[in-house]
Amino acid sequence: MSKRLKFSLIHLSVSAIFALFIISLVFLVWYVTPLSKAVDVTHIFLMILAIDVILGPTLSFIVYKEGKKSLKFDLFVIILIQLSALIYGIYTIEQGRPVWLVYNVDRFELIRKNELISDNINQVKTPFKNPPMGYPQYIGVLLSKNIKQKNEDLFIEVMNGVSIAHRPERYVPLEKVKPQIQQRAQVLSLLNEFNAKEDVNTIIKKYPQADSWVPLKANAVDMVVLINKKKGEVVKIVDLRPWK
Repeated sequence: MSKRLKFSLIHLSVSAIFALFIISLVFLVWYVTPLSKAVDVTHIFLMILAIDVILGPTLSFIVYKEGKKSLKFDLFVIILIQLSALIYGIYTIEQGRPVWLVYNVDRFELIRKNELISDNINQVKTPFKNPPMGYPQYIGVLLSKNIKQKNEDLFIEVMNGVSIAHRPERYVPLEKVKPQIQQRAQVLSLLNEFNAKEDVNTIIKKYPQADSWVPLKANAVDMVVLINKKKGEVVKIVDLRPWK
């Protein structure tokens, strides 16, 4: 085996190991199924990773020439570019990861890290100042009792598409909105209007403790949050549609 091919294979192997680690981090921690589909990250992330993993070893194979005076410098530049692209890709994916699942009025809203509005960070309660590092946490928001504030919230949401679920200073523990969840939760049979009956039955059988559901609003694919209405507890996010 030539040194050129040997170096390229080593480069490819190391790149693949890094790729496997990053894939595990992204899909087992940050974007656990089905949230990866809800925010449509899979194809973007795999494209970035594939380009980075394949491009580096390919370039090293092309430039590698035994005895070449600038070989070390050329390989250093290739690896530096590859690492820089990888770090930037990971940073971008991390900034877009789901961090909060916020119950607002009659639904959960999936909020990503880069969607948080922290203008009033000093008013944010301690548990909500820092986004969770792993799987997003379930929390709620309470609607203002002030009519002027209600109208302002509604105006901002209609005009800018920004709901109070994006504002950490409005966050409260999920327990605070349990009565709303129990009141607004919908019967499971209603899911048959928006999904194939076979799909609904297959999923419901997996979670017998679920007796109702509420919608999950996401930026790419809206899904369903199964609920135990009696306890007011979340059972599971499932890949079903909550509306047409």
